[in-house]
Amino acid sequence: MSTPQELVACVEKLASLPAVYHRIRDLLDDPDSSVLELSEAVSSDVAITARVLRVVNSVLYGFPGKVETVSRAVNLMGMQQVHDLVLSTLVVAAFNGIRPARMHMGRFWSDSVFRGLAARAAARRLGTGDPERMFVEGLLADIGHLVMFQVAPEPSAAALESAARDHVPIHEAEATIVGCNFAEVGAALASAWRLPGGFAKAIGAQLMPALAGPHVTEAALLHLANQIVATRELENPDEAALAMLDPMSAAMLELDAGQIAEIRAQAEQELGTVIALFFPAQGGA
Repeated sequence: MSTPQELVACVEKLASLPAVYHRIRDLLDDPDSSVLELSEAVSSDVAITARVLRVVNSVLYGFPGKVETVSRAVNLMGMQQVHDLVLSTLVVAAFNGIRPARMHMGRFWSDSVFRGLAARAAARRLGTGDPERMFVEGLLADIGHLVMFQVAPEPSAAALESAARDHVPIHEAEATIVGCNFAEVGAALASAWRLPGGFAKAIGAQLMPALAGPHVTEAALLHLANQIVATRELENPDEAALAMLDPMSAAMLELDAGQIAEIRAQAEQELGTVIALFFPAQGGA
């Protein structure tokens, strides 16, 4: 049996965020920091700069005209959104070389991007939460599974098989067999990487959003995005997603199947382009 912290301690030896991220994070936390300082921190890493400008100039943001410098991107987006964009590209880069034998990595990243887009589209459609931050939180929401299948592949696979065989939620099977579930592991990784506090709270509470405290809206949007991903291949996916929602989240977000259909359609429309943005070398995940 493992704890989230034990699993994260193992994976941190394989995947970590570079020093430039922590510099950017410190600047975001410093009320006296400036746009110029953040721009210089991002620009100090050529690879990060290239990724940021590639995404900023994509349909994901849709800015008029070409954004050619990081400082222009910061002025257009703001410091928090640039931080979140840098974070999303760095997490993908950090884990891109990790390929657990029992995981289909193409499917994992495709689902992760789709979850992020669904969370983003939901925030926009419902007029609640920060859409760009929700994309990053959605992208990271299932990262706990990647950690678990890398560090504890046998019990993680056994939990997956048990959930399918016994028709129980995967997180319950994981708690019994592994000792913790993917949401707890994801929250532990967010804390270990010193991500903004809301990330760990929302990711950790995505299964039961009421536990997220002041971040309950973010957790509810993640919970909704999870159901949209889980029902992609069902015959009536939007009705199924609505039925699977935690009652508190459904009431708080005031959802109906028609709204879920619109959110799903928006995420599906953007999926191919965004996967190509984050995985350009492979032309996809």
